[in-house]
Formats: sequence, structure tokens, C-alpha cells
Amino acid sequence: MKQRLSLVTFVVAVAAIFSSSTGAVDTDAYDRIFKAGVSDKKIPGAAYAIIEMGEPLRVGTFGTRAKGKNLPVTENTVFRLASVSKTFSASLVAMLVEEGQLSLDTKVSSFVPLFQLKKKGHAERLELEHLLSHTVGLTPNSYDNMIEDGWDLPKILPRFKRLSPVCGPGTCYGYQNIAFSLVEPIVENTTNNQFETLMQERILSPLGMENASLGLDGYLAQADRADPHVNTRRGWYRTKVKPNYYRLAPAAGVNASIKDMVKWVEGYLGWYPEVISPGVIDMVTEKRVRTKRELYKRQWRPYLEDAHYGLGWRIYDFGDHEIVMHAGGVAGFRSIVSFSKEFGVGLVILMNAESRVIDDLTAQFWDTQFKEYDRQALLAAR
Repeated sequence: MKQRLSLVTFVVAVAAIFSSSTGAVDTDAYDRIFKAGVSDKKIPGAAYAIIEMGEPLRVGTFGTRAKGKNLPVTENTVFRLASVSKTFSASLVAMLVEEGQLSLDTKVSSFVPLFQLKKKGHAERLELEHLLSHTVGLTPNSYDNMIEDGWDLPKILPRFKRLSPVCGPGTCYGYQNIAFSLVEPIVENTTNNQFETLMQERILSPLGMENASLGLDGYLAQADRADPHVNTRRGWYRTKVKPNYYRLAPAAGVNASIKDMVKWVEGYLGWYPEVISPGVIDMVTEKRVRTKRELYKRQWRPYLEDAHYGLGWRIYDFGDHEIVMHAGGVAGFRSIVSFSKEFGVGLVILMNAESRVIDDLTAQFWDTQFKEYDRQALLAAR
């Protein structure tokens, strides 16, 4: 009963986010909702940003960078983005495609001949688009367990020849981290530049993402950084950052502050076309493969009509509307970035703890947002 009451209270409170007749976000109300949600789960530290019309309507911070220490989270506190990194990597590739340096039908085997699968000829048919859209044809998260055990990529790659594909290239969805990260050698060999350098020069610096970086060294170089926390029977416990997924830089290697992520969403809402062009946005947010398993996730199930993956981005049919989003999670961190192209609004949440409350805070925000927009449209039509 306590859990049901807590959920009802949460939903009613979120419904109060919108109070004006214009449909604008009541940021004071959302700030209260956000802090109540993370306080209820005893999240050590978190930050959020609401972006509209190219401006941050509200940037909120909560808690501490490290439990047990007086180190408050600030707008510049760096978090690990985990799989939200895929949105950056796909964007970089799309820029190179738009410039003619790469093609989405570039053959993976031309650059990574060591990547072979059990079915003869399958790997030779794989294209760059299949890596970015998770349509390689493998079961989800193939060999991620080896990354988590500390194996290096060169040691893992030869083992893929033991795996039998479950479908042909481009025909079914299976989320991957290792296969996704094969974009790195393709980009580096094509451009004769390091992937990290290109990310910095093409995306992070031009957007003014001053605290953002790629890799473990970049994370450790920031004095204002969040420590990871894991949940135990005694509550959240501060731990050391694990380097494992940093080995897959394109899939999980980006670090950023909430202030940086405002710039990232602004770019995708069209405010920095000289950095992220309309063509790049269209390319990566095109629905390429259906991801029906997303429809059954508890936090999202009440709202979604359909779900797809583009290139490094998810696209959710949220009732009659659409959000583009991606979530990330590694040991001790969670992140979600989401935006509506239709209404020019975005929401980002970063946490130094793994909790599903981040999904609740995101899904409920968009449910209330779209209901208010629909209400305003109905009033305007009368």
C-alpha cells in the first residue's frame, strides 16, 4: 500500500508542473518533483536541465558528489554518460557521412577484418549503419560480460567467430556495446585522426561543452566530478570508478556536466546548425529498426505506442507525439537525455547512482508535457 500511495502522490505532483495558460513548464514545480523523487530513493547526487527554445529554462542540482563528504553537485559537476555516449558517436559519424568522408554502407570488414561470425559471409555483409543501429544480427549485449570482467577488446574480438547470428544484417534489433564501438577504427582509419580528437574538435569544443571529455583520463582530470555509488543493504555506498566500459569509448566513454548537456540538447533542437546540421539530425533520428522490447519496460509501458532505434538514438512514439532519447547506465551512474523536435523542448537527468527513478522522472515529465500541449491545442481550436 505504501508503494501505491507513493506512486499516486508522485503522479499528482507531476501534474502540477504546468500551471500557466501558455503550456510553459512550471520549473519551480518540477524542481520540487525532482528533488522529492531523488530524495525518496536517497540518491547521493543528481542534476537536471529543462531546455526550451534554445535556452535552459531551469538547471537544478541535488545532493553530493561523494556520499559522506561536503561536496555539493554543481552545474559543472562531471558525470559519466555511459550509453548516452552513443548519441555523440553516431553524430560524429553522421557528420563525416554528410561530408562524404564515410558512407553508411561502408563495409565493416574492410576496416576490422578480425571481426568474424560463425555464419560464413555474414560479417562481410555488415555495414557501418548496422553497427550504429544495433542491427548486426547478434543476441543483445554479446560478450559484454567479458568487458565487465576486464578483458581488452583485441582479446574479445576473435571470440565473435564462435557466435551464430540470429538474423541477417539490418533485419532485427539486438543492442550491442562492443559491435557499436567498431565505429572507432573505421573513423580513425578513414580520417587519419584519433576518435577522441575528432570528438573534441568536431563536437565538444564547438558546442562549448567545457567540462566534457572522452575517456577515463578526462573524467579523472576534472576536480568537480561525481563519484559512483552502488546500492547495498545498508544503502548507497561510494565506490571507485570502473574503467571497463571506457575501453568502448564510442559506446560508453563520454563524460559531461549538466551544463554541457544543455548545449548538447540545444544542438539537437537546431540552435547550433553550424555544428549539428539539420541533415545530421535527420540522419540519426530516422526510424531504422523497431525495438518492441522497449514497450514492455515498466516505467515506459503506460505511455508508448511504439519504439524504434535510429543511429545512436531511440525514437519513442509517446501517444500521438514523439520523443528522441537515450539512456545510459554503468556501475554507479545513470543518465537520460530526451527531447521533442515538435515542441522544441528537452530534458536531461544525470545521477551518480543507478536507480529507475530517473525513468519515472523522465516519463512522467513527458506525459504531463504532452497532455498540456494537447489541452492548449484543443482550446486554441475552439
